[in-house]
This record gives sequence, structure tokens and C-alpha cells, in this order.
Amino acid sequence: MNDLNKVLTIIGPTASGKTSIAVQLAKSLDGEVVGLDSRQIYAGMPIGTAQPSLAEQDGIPHHLFGIKPPNETVAAGAYATLVMDAVKVIEYRGKTPIICGGAGLYYRALVNGIFVGSKTDQAIRDRLEKEYDDNGPDAMMERLKQADPEYAELVHPNNKKRLVRALEIVESTGRSPSDHFESQKELVPPKLDLFSIYLDWDRAVLRERISKRTKIMLAHGWIDEVKALITAYPNEHLHPLDSIGYRQIVSHLNGELSLEALEEEIVIKTRQFAKRQIQWFRKENIDLTIKMKEGKAVGEIVQKIMANG
Repeated sequence: MNDLNKVLTIIGPTASGKTSIAVQLAKSLDGEVVGLDSRQIYAGMPIGTAQPSLAEQDGIPHHLFGIKPPNETVAAGAYATLVMDAVKVIEYRGKTPIICGGAGLYYRALVNGIFVGSKTDQAIRDRLEKEYDDNGPDAMMERLKQADPEYAELVHPNNKKRLVRALEIVESTGRSPSDHFESQKELVPPKLDLFSIYLDWDRAVLRERISKRTKIMLAHGWIDEVKALITAYPNEHLHPLDSIGYRQIVSHLNGELSLEALEEEIVIKTRQFAKRQIQWFRKENIDLTIKMKEGKAVGEIVQKIMANG
């Protein structure tokens, strides 16, 4: 590695094979993996969020996976702080931190910092949440697209918390979230100095990987995982259950979707999400892009990273 002062960060769309590369890198560099995923941080959701199993972790310490209860929300700024703290602890022990995930907003928070001057207006938030519950997300998403088309690319309509928060910022400050992020670049230095490695897949191949992974997740008990969460938190709205897949499974359990339609809709929604991730990361400053293909050995990819890092 040529620049040991930078923190290696593996990013890419969902189902792109980030975990296996991060683990192999950690083995080569005496490292530990730090998650960068808005859903994998929650406990009780290992299947649907594709948290690395103990076998996949392969003896490498992993941080920020399954550590928060699903009835607790974690904002981007708080997540960035957790990542920074984990990186510091790993470096203090003389190990190499390797950040791994696909959360574009959280990635940007690490690079640019969360904008200063943000505030909460509870009256606006309450009104927006009621509007979301009463009328659904479509009209609100259109407002966000008009106010901040860049940020809207990353916000899924079903992500009530993020959609409401974005419009709350617009209404309370008169500026879009993207404007705040841009101004923050001039006010605050980057939180972490990252060496970003992006995994670039052919779209058709990635779509097939998503389909295969969805089948595996359902076969491994994803529906039972959702049942257990609903049982453990009765009469509570769990923000993570608004995620892709979980929302569809809840509809299935309510008799609104057949098993076949459930799988099809999860695949479609996940592909759409992957497309938004790709569009988001294209706008970031990437240090190294790895062209991925099926059958390409993880060891070969790691050697390329080591040679170019």
C-alpha cells in the first residue's frame, strides 16, 4: 500500500460482493471491517439486511453490525461518528480499519461531514409525518425532487424518516440538503481521509446477482425473521421495516401479496435501489474502480487494490 494514512473504503451497489473483498483485505493487512450500511447496524435483521455471517467474517473482527435495536433510529451524523470512533479504536490497537458498505449518504457524511446549522422543527416534522401517513409518499417525493433532485435519488419513497427529514430541512432552513452539504465542504474539513474503492458491475450481471440473492434470503428464513420482529415489538412502528423487502414481506403476511409476487417485487425494488446507488457513487471522488465480473477471484481483486492503494 502506498498511502497508509488513508482509510480503505470498499463501496458499491447492493449484491456487489463487498464483504468478501473487505475480509480478504483485512487478512492481508491485519485489519478489521467497519460497516457502512444503514440497515445492517440493526439487530434481529441479519437475513434481510445481508449482514455477514460468522462464516463470512472468517475470523475477522467486524464493527457496527447488528448493534442497535430495530426500534431505534440512527441518523447519518450519528452513524458517521460511530464509524469514526471504530476507526480510531482499530488504529489505536495497531490494526488496519477497512470500511465496507453501500450507504451513499453515510459515505458522504464521512467525507464532507454533516452540515452545521441543521435544526429540528417539531411542528413541521409532525405535520409532514401526518401527511405521509394520511396520503402516502408520492406527492412528498415529488416535492423533494423539485427542491433537491440530487438528494432525492438516494431517498426511497418508503423511507419515511429520511423523506420527512429532507423536507423538514427544506421548509425550516429554506435550503436543500445538498446545498447544506456543499456549504459544509468549505466550513469543515473532511471527517476521514478515505481511499475509496468502487466495485463496478455490468448492470445485467448485477440484476442477476440480485435475483439469486433474493431467492437465497427467502429460502434462509427472511419471512420468519420479519414475523419474529413483529412479535418482539408489538404495536411499534419499526423504521427498518420500511426497508426494501421487509415492507413487501409485511404486505405478504397481511395477505396483500402472494409469495411469487413478493419475490418479484423485492427483486424489482432492489434493482431500482442498486441503480440509485450507482448514480450516487458516480458523483463521488473515487480513487480506484474495480471492473467486476463473475468468476473473478477475490485474491486477484485484492492484489490489484494492494498494488494501487
